[in-house]
Amino acid sequence: MVKVKICGITNLDDAMAAADFGADALGFMFFKNSPRYISPANAKKIIKKLPPFISTAGVFVNENKNTIEKIVLQSGIDIIQLHGEEPPAACRFPEHLAIKAIRVKSIDNLEIISKYKDKVSAFLLDTYTPKIFGGTGQIFNWDIAVEAKKFGRVILAGGLTPANIEKAVRLVHPYAVDVSSGVEAEKGKKDHLKMKFFIERAKSISY
Repeated sequence: MVKVKICGITNLDDAMAAADFGADALGFMFFKNSPRYISPANAKKIIKKLPPFISTAGVFVNENKNTIEKIVLQSGIDIIQLHGEEPPAACRFPEHLAIKAIRVKSIDNLEIISKYKDKVSAFLLDTYTPKIFGGTGQIFNWDIAVEAKKFGRVILAGGLTPANIEKAVRLVHPYAVDVSSGVEAEKGKKDHLKMKFFIERAKSISY
């Protein structure tokens, strides 16, 4: 069964609803230019109230390692998600799991993905949009995600919604799926009904 990550969490109400609906992981945006930005201190307050066995990820964009390590300690997140243009050498965190996000433009991105093989725990594949690092609500060619699985675990993102999640999971069979804007009422606030349907439909596909 696919794992589901709800990203762009900014408040406890959305976090608890996601957990109650069966989300496996929650994502917190530590990229200050994001409309879904949350401070490490506020993320920590939410994380401390989560039920057991919910993973938490911090999203960083072209941040230096010292700052990332500091925020990990301040917030209490489990997983580091690198969503910028970080080179392979910058993705090694001996004490933490790391995910490298790749903004997919074409099949040529497979060559880029191959360079991170064995350096991160998984690849998050999102849609390429100039100057926007995630949360665009646009999909990419999912056949590329299928090919990318030969390099490691694939987390599918980019334009996923309750309406298309079943089709996406059936085609790609990803390790996990990641959604933010596709289950929002507005930027930074989740639509709980959309979130519930998304999680239920994603997990309804067996493989």
